Amino acid sequence: MRGRLGSMTQFSVTPDPTAPSPPRPPLISSDSAWGLFFLLPYIVIFVLFVAYPIGYAVWLATDLKAYARIFDDPIYWRTAWNTLIFLLVGVNLKMILALLLSGFFALPNLWIRILGAFFLLPWAVPHIPSIISIRWMLNSEWGMVNTLLFDLFRIDGPNWLTNPTYGLSSIIAVHIWKYLPFWTMILVAGRMAIPRDLYDAAAVDGATKLQRFRHVTFPQLKALFLTSTMLTTIWSLGDFNSVYLLTGGGPADRTNTLATMGIRYAFRQADFEAGIVTMVSAVPILIPLVIMLTRRLSKAGGRQA
Repeated sequence: MRGRLGSMTQFSVTPDPTAPSPPRPPLISSDSAWGLFFLLPYIVIFVLFVAYPIGYAVWLATDLKAYARIFDDPIYWRTAWNTLIFLLVGVNLKMILALLLSGFFALPNLWIRILGAFFLLPWAVPHIPSIISIRWMLNSEWGMVNTLLFDLFRIDGPNWLTNPTYGLSSIIAVHIWKYLPFWTMILVAGRMAIPRDLYDAAAVDGATKLQRFRHVTFPQLKALFLTSTMLTTIWSLGDFNSVYLLTGGGPADRTNTLATMGIRYAFRQADFEAGIVTMVSAVPILIPLVIMLTRRLSKAGGRQA
């Protein structure tokens, strides 16, 4: 036993204190360093144009006096009501029309495909020329709409843009006209993904067109329809162009929505805190929609996985 231990100690190696230590691995590899180098411009742009403006807006939104100023302004409450009407009427009417029109544009006829290309033009055309053209047509004095009403029916058209009720109705109509093609095509894509076997089985059972829509089409489109509705509600809440380019919030700031009211406070009255908190006041509407949309997308992703 002692011989074995002696032989083991005979071949044991003791570390040399004078030997150089092995080189330490670099904290970051050369590939990662190059990746960070090319990513740096995007990080700088994100910090300057996204993170900093959002952080500054959040800091301005902590001014409680700004909330008191806008809540004491009767125009704000009219604006909040206009925003609610704009969302309830504009979004729901737009999505219902998109659901109905998607059944037409999903037909395989060639002429319907060609018509669908023209149907997309309102959404594809830039906002400024299209909405300014509509503003010209709705002019109460020399606009094309009132001119046609007088030439064809000998009646004087209403003040489309200088009457608050007609002005808000015109804004909703322009918003629907502008964004209806996009959501219609989204639902057309959803219809085309429905298996044809379901319709064949319903036809064998003697289901009518209305019954096929009720028991086959809409159940298959329900998730897409609800997700699209929540998403367009979030986008419509910040629709600035439809209001500002058509009526400018007038007359007497009675057709403003929260998107344009914030501009009024920030730039016309030079009250940036009030402009920020005007948009922040929409958070009670926005956050539940974002949470519902996130949960729905998470469930959809879980089912696909």
